[in-house]
Amino acid sequence: MREFDLIARIRARVRDGEGVVLGIGDDAAILTIDPGEQWVVSTDTLVSGVHFPLDTRPADVGYKALAVNLSDLAAMGAKPRFATLALSLPSVDSGFVEPLLEALIALGEAHGISLVGGDTTRGPLSLTITAIGSVPAGSALRRDCAQAGDAVYVSGALGDAAAALALRGVAIGADPAEKLARERLAQRLARPTPRVALGQALRGIAHACIDVSDGLTADLSHICVASGLAAVIDPLLLPASRALSTLVPDPDRRLQLQLGGDDYELCFTIAPEHESQLTSVASDQHLPLTRIGTLGPGSGVHLLGADGRLTLCTRGGYQHFA
Repeated sequence: MREFDLIARIRARVRDGEGVVLGIGDDAAILTIDPGEQWVVSTDTLVSGVHFPLDTRPADVGYKALAVNLSDLAAMGAKPRFATLALSLPSVDSGFVEPLLEALIALGEAHGISLVGGDTTRGPLSLTITAIGSVPAGSALRRDCAQAGDAVYVSGALGDAAAALALRGVAIGADPAEKLARERLAQRLARPTPRVALGQALRGIAHACIDVSDGLTADLSHICVASGLAAVIDPLLLPASRALSTLVPDPDRRLQLQLGGDDYELCFTIAPEHESQLTSVASDQHLPLTRIGTLGPGSGVHLLGADGRLTLCTRGGYQHFA
């Protein structure tokens, strides 16, 4: 399959959504901009061997490439609208490309996002997606609006993706419960759930928000730096899934995994007087929202020990070129 045949195949599979005047097929897309809204734009690249193991299923590659971008939009409280895809492939193998596109497009349609253009090229396997969302003017969630006294929350559970990576190559025991737990962790790594609806529900309630991609303390530190505050986190409050607790009973080892990243949950801050509103949000989202700490004067992210002492967390999370 040649480049333009591949582009034609992609074009045939996507449907132009609301606001698309001209999609794939020209030098650029033409999109309608609604009055009273602001646009939120995010770009992420996934590279084989860096962001996903070399033997990852192509459908999971396509899914995750869009999911991580949707997670960025979720962290801003944005409604997904459009996306572009730059796809680099060593060769065009329909057995690889078809399931990749099918999963990517299906996730996009589930969230109302339209693929409107991009680029294809020969090279090492990588996918770069630019995702565009919208928010009512002035309502976007940001990192620099946290306030002293805010409670710190996270959605869902932490550590599953890091555990799945850590357990790759480790022999699976005969215990059915352990086997099921491994499968659930692997699914969380391959197909994270972007918390798009939660992000939109937090507009007007949360002061600041970020998605947990590089690791909880690393990402929370971005809020601390941007807002000029310090965070105190109680490790005992970090939510863990049943699968993680089953396979990693040691609390210290489990904590390291919970700080490992790739969860794509949302970490957000909220004034204590608004916490009661989270009960209905959690119920509507069918998603646990867990208070894990507080913000106050100072800098950095500190872990609260069992003896009441604070330890500055220097774990930097994943950084390219480090």
